[in-house]
Amino acid sequence: MACASARGQGTNAAKEWSFELSGLGYLIPNGRSYISPALSADRDSLHLEARYNYENFETGSIWAGRNFSFGSKTTFAVTPMIGGVFGTSSGIAVGYLATFQHRRLSIDSQGEYLFATNQSGSFFYNWSEISYSAAEWFRAGVVIQRTKAYHTRLEVEPGLLAGVSRKNVDFTIYVFDPTVVLGIGWRF
Repeated sequence: MACASARGQGTNAAKEWSFELSGLGYLIPNGRSYISPALSADRDSLHLEARYNYENFETGSIWAGRNFSFGSKTTFAVTPMIGGVFGTSSGIAVGYLATFQHRRLSIDSQGEYLFATNQSGSFFYNWSEISYSAAEWFRAGVVIQRTKAYHTRLEVEPGLLAGVSRKNVDFTIYVFDPTVVLGIGWRF
């Protein structure tokens, strides 16, 4: 899940809007726990997104991008984006959403580079997952993240994930050392 993903892009043949509301709840021992909500909207190849507490604490961002998707049984979807970031960190960012799916295997990645216009500094953010769906409603795998919102002992933090889906709702738990992240997404 990892907030909005490129998963499912290009499948809306009716040229209607599709939306996803998602959130990640970071439970940080001996630190500041927080929620990072995101809302994305897609129509044809247009992708729009708004995020909060994603790049940094008390920081919002708005994004626009273009969806591309390839394949039918094995699929690849990518969305290059450009965005404006404002708050604790501010500047212009370039980013991407990408998904590769083959049968029950899924590789999802999203990243961005923030060209900061304030003292927060420019940086690269990444969240990537590799998961396997043992059943249509259950997936498990590994995740890595590189973030600036909170400090970790590693520059790139590895973790495990387990998720369940029911209709248009996904719930995923991510376990890093020692942080736990609870994710929920609702597509409508």
